[in-house]
This record gives sequence, structure tokens and C-alpha cells, in this order.
Amino acid sequence: MTEPRKPIVEMPLRVRYHECDGQGIVFNANYLAYVDMAMFEVEKVLFGSHEEALARGVDVVVAESNLRYRAPCRYDDELVVAVFLNHLGTTSLIIDFEITRGGDLCTEVKTRYVFVDPATLRKAAPPASVREVYAALLPAQAD
Repeated sequence: MTEPRKPIVEMPLRVRYHECDGQGIVFNANYLAYVDMAMFEVEKVLFGSHEEALARGVDVVVAESNLRYRAPCRYDDELVVAVFLNHLGTTSLIIDFEITRGGDLCTEVKTRYVFVDPATLRKAAPPASVREVYAALLPAQAD
């Protein structure tokens, strides 16, 4: 039996009125804002802050996102964005996000980030010290 994945971060948030569309549900693009906010929380947990991550010689940019909507979220809903490392490559990583309300899964997001040099914004492998931090978060592989 496999253990449930442990999130890097579980970020609570409350849906604000202006994030909803004319149908009264969270406008789809706002889910990307939620996961972006959660990634800054990841940097805070792993490195102390976004600025500290930059000082270590690393930044990430979004290369691809895929969203799967399972249940609508509405104004004043209390949500939790859980963040999981799915894959660590040479110059990229894949992060899974689960947005839940009261423990029920509402939205799944899979985002591929590319590591870049903060000075040039060109793709670059992260420094070994940064790679080690992320590698420690990879899920255990079954034999």
C-alpha cells in the first residue's frame, strides 16, 4: 500500500467576489493565479522567500499548464491549494496542484516550470544546492 503524497505547501484562501464571473463561479483564469500564489509559498518554505531563491541563482517560468475542473468554486468558499512535486528534470520540474473545498477536490492543475538564470532569463539547470532541495521532495519510487 502506498502512502498518500505529502504536500510541500497547503495554502488556504477564500474566494473573493471579484474573482467570480457572471455565473457566480470562480472565473477559470483565476485558478492559475491561485497556483501562482501557492508557488511563492513553496519558495518561502524551501528557500525563505522568492528573493532568496533568486539569490541562489535560480528562478522558474511557466512552460505549460493543464487544468481539470471537477467542481465549481464560488464567492466566499474556503479553499486549500496543495502543492506536490511530480517530476524533477535537468532544466524543468512538474508540479501538481490540488484545489479543495472542505476536503473535496475541485480543481487539478499540472504545471511544467523551466528553470532559468535570473540574470538572463535563459533556460539553465539549477545549481546543485537548489536541485538537492527539490530532489528531496520527489515521491518515493515503487520497486
